[in-house]
Amino acid sequence: MTEAESPPEKTTVNIRITETFLEDVDATWEDHGFNSRSEYIRAVLRDALKHPEFNRADLKAILAGEVEIREGRTHSSDEVKAEYGLDETTRDSDE
Repeated sequence: MTEAESPPEKTTVNIRITETFLEDVDATWEDHGFNSRSEYIRAVLRDALKHPEFNRADLKAILAGEVEIREGRTHSSDEVKAEYGLDETTRDSDE
């Protein structure tokens, strides 16, 4: 392998977290298909850097939606249109 093809050098970073949080991390990484705790943490940090606009509130909203779907608390598009007084003619006139 040439110098240009060699992987970037890695640096060790130490962080302090609670044992409970570490247990949560350890209970998660294998379930998500990662080979190690470090690989999982790198991926999570990389995602946080690439998508800084995605925040905790967004995650909570997504999870709340998933719970509603699983519990059958969903509405069809026709029900939503009826609730808000929308129909196809209203949409067409806005265009």
